[in-house]
Amino acid sequence: MEGQEKRPYSDAAFMDSKQEMDLLVSKSLAGREVKPNVLFANLEKTTKALSSGMVKWSRKNSLWPMQFGLACCAIELMDFGSSRIDAERRGFLMFRATPRQCDVMIVAGWVTKSIVPEIKRLYEQMLSPKYVIAYGECATCGGPWFESYNIMKGIDQVLPVDVYVAGCPPKPENLFGALVKLQKKVGGEVEV
Repeated sequence: MEGQEKRPYSDAAFMDSKQEMDLLVSKSLAGREVKPNVLFANLEKTTKALSSGMVKWSRKNSLWPMQFGLACCAIELMDFGSSRIDAERRGFLMFRATPRQCDVMIVAGWVTKSIVPEIKRLYEQMLSPKYVIAYGECATCGGPWFESYNIMKGIDQVLPVDVYVAGCPPKPENLFGALVKLQKKVGGEVEV
């Protein structure tokens, strides 16, 4: 006892007072709500408002179509990449071979029922948000083979289509117009 100093309270009294203080603090804070800091709340809203316009602009101006053709319309899709159309000036010619780098699927040609699971799998692997263009009569409504047992009556029965391109075969200029229309839809300028 010589090396220890004498305390005015016992260990039990100390524990009782600590529990009493905790109880008092919890009762005093029970009816109060801590309001968020006004400066940071407004800064967050301002940042979201500014960045949403930038995100919309960047999505609009960087559509990456997938290199994907099913039938004869794929020849017209290849012609779209030629120097005659000059799709590079609008930034459309970044056709990618992997769906993980694409955000636009151009379904060109007839869709058989046996290929539908593969198309769905490719669509699910694409980046979000993802868009689909039905290119040609076969992709939009089945084309000349609409009564065939193995041809889908349009890709819109399987995937949500954003833009339809008519024609059998459609011209590459029509695909250019469809991509411009998709750009306007992504940018929020028009609803397709």
